Amino acid sequence: MNKDKENQEISVLGRLLCMEALIFLMGLASLGYGIVNGAGMSIFFGVFILSGAVALYFVKRKDWKKHWEEQEAIRQRLDEIRKREKEK
Repeated sequence: MNKDKENQEISVLGRLLCMEALIFLMGLASLGYGIVNGAGMSIFFGVFILSGAVALYFVKRKDWKKHWEEQEAIRQRLDEIRKREKEK
């Protein structure tokens, strides 16, 4: 059930408009501008932004996975409590 919900929440439009994608595109734009115009600072900031966007993606992904695992454990405990109350 958890996998189905994750698949529904992830859409193409959602991925295109997410903050990580916008940050990544900004990094690409800065890097491209720096390469085309020979601007060293733009290249530096482009690389810096791209590496930060990748790091943000992995941190956010890990935190959400942990969050949903905790929510699933809580839901299972509540289901067990409700079954016990129903049996009494």
